[in-house]
Amino acid sequence: MNFKYPQEEKLKQKNDISLLFEKGKWQTFGKIRVISYSSEEITQHKLGVSVSKRYFKKAVDRNRAKRLLREVYRLHKTEFLEKFGSNSLSMIFYISQEKPKHFKEIEKDFLKLLKK
Repeated sequence: MNFKYPQEEKLKQKNDISLLFEKGKWQTFGKIRVISYSSEEITQHKLGVSVSKRYFKKAVDRNRAKRLLREVYRLHKTEFLEKFGSNSLSMIFYISQEKPKHFKEIEKDFLKLLKK
């Protein structure tokens, strides 16, 4: 099992991001929201992570939330790819106004989102 999050899996190109927001489907559970778009023209899975600057003014808090989201994705990558497809563009958002206290809190919401 590959537990990596390599550079080529990161969603960074503006064209990919705009395509994702134009045609993607939204799903939410708890404090996590995911937008995903799957197509045959996409050659590989790419994922982005975002946390709102409106709720987390300090970069330290935003970076911690993003780090936890990337880690929960990395550990449960196979389940994520089964749910959203291996040729897809996805983006994970942390939408709560309160700081994540524990990794287990985010992991629980993430796993329930994948089961949904």
